[in-house]
Amino acid sequence: MQPVETFVKGLNGLNPQQLQLLVVSSVGVGLLTCYMLFKKRVAKTIPMGEGWWGRGEKQLSEDTKIYPFRVETSEAEIQDLNRRIDQTRYTEPLEDSRFHYGFNSVYLKKVVSYWRNQFDWKKQVEVLNKYPHFKTKIEGLDVHFIRVSPEQREGQRVVPLMLVHGWPGSFFEFYKILPLLTERQDDVAFEVICPSIPGYGYSEAPHKMGFNTMDAARVFLKLMERLGFTEFYLQGGDWGSLIVTNMAQMKPDCVKGLHLNMLAVTKGGAGLVISLLLGRYLPFLVGMTREDVRRLYPYFEKNVYEMLRESGYLHIQATKPDTAGCGVNDSPVGLAAYILEKFSTWTDKQNRDLEDGGLERKYSLDDLLTNVMIYWTTGSIVSSMRFYKENLKSDPQNRIDSKTGIYVPMGFAAFPQELLHCPKAWARWRFKDLRSYSYMSSGGHFAAFEEPKLLADDFVQFVRKVESKKK
Repeated sequence: MQPVETFVKGLNGLNPQQLQLLVVSSVGVGLLTCYMLFKKRVAKTIPMGEGWWGRGEKQLSEDTKIYPFRVETSEAEIQDLNRRIDQTRYTEPLEDSRFHYGFNSVYLKKVVSYWRNQFDWKKQVEVLNKYPHFKTKIEGLDVHFIRVSPEQREGQRVVPLMLVHGWPGSFFEFYKILPLLTERQDDVAFEVICPSIPGYGYSEAPHKMGFNTMDAARVFLKLMERLGFTEFYLQGGDWGSLIVTNMAQMKPDCVKGLHLNMLAVTKGGAGLVISLLLGRYLPFLVGMTREDVRRLYPYFEKNVYEMLRESGYLHIQATKPDTAGCGVNDSPVGLAAYILEKFSTWTDKQNRDLEDGGLERKYSLDDLLTNVMIYWTTGSIVSSMRFYKENLKSDPQNRIDSKTGIYVPMGFAAFPQELLHCPKAWARWRFKDLRSYSYMSSGGHFAAFEEPKLLADDFVQFVRKVESKKK
């Protein structure tokens, strides 16, 4: 009891000002202690987990060898395509509807005519085989990837990098950015790995339900480990942005830096509400710029109504992908319309006002149809659509990755025509080490395909910032 009595006597000897100071200090220390305890408990990683997506029961052992792969075609494949194209039944578009009802069938006939009479799939297969392709078995699936190694120059560092695509794209989206990363003349070049998400293109589709971005992240981490990479950079957009983010959450010690060109913040609580209310009129108070205001507001028009207009496909693919998939998997023209409409509107929403959807303003028909052919010849459109079902079958905000911050160095390229804009202040809520944030001058959702130089330049400057801080 003596220590207690001594403590009480000490309190009685204090004047009111000293007592007030003691109370404030005690509260402060208590809050600080609670903060430190809470901070220690905040998860900085997510578990990798384990999975098996092959047919039947999990095998006791798995072939870990890496095998060369080549894209191939045949006369029978081309003749079957042409037969199906010739039997297409078109629907007459509404007068002056342009691309507001989807892919306008008047322009679709022109695209299909080019596809049937001028597009050379055999030639494009050789274009695809320009870079070395490989396959390896991971978690029961044949995982496809290309690996492009630079010719290292004297005094030049070679840095490993994985690029991950999204939907309805493919590894082919990166063909124009690859030479900008691997054939550099300065002090750094990149050895690039471009995998196909399982269920897309030449990667085998999962045979079991549940394969989501965290599973893809684990598969790609195993791929990088199998290739001998212990540290590397990551870059992605669309589904690729979520997959590489999950990779950074699972193994942050392996990820030197994370660069994204798509970022949707859907969980900000009261901070998001306050930011939205004040941002339009007093942007500086909530960390916004004039450019943020221009891209975000009017908020409901650009972020609610616009997304309702453009997300019908998402609701179908997140609920009954196999039903809608029957049609586009059987009809090459239906598949082309379904995919290419996204390359029109997601590149620039104003393309809906054009008779031709503005497709050939940024892309060539050869490039667009090559991407379509990757889906067609592999029969992978349905399995690619299922990826939405697997990721959205429950509330994404309740997943562990949504509740976990990202602590690796991060860079973001904000393209002006992306579907949703994310201000720098919002990005910081999840990404705790934001090293680079760039307002890109032009470009939309398919950044690597549409603006390869802009994306490459931004990625390289991000890497330089990360590397310079380590020295």
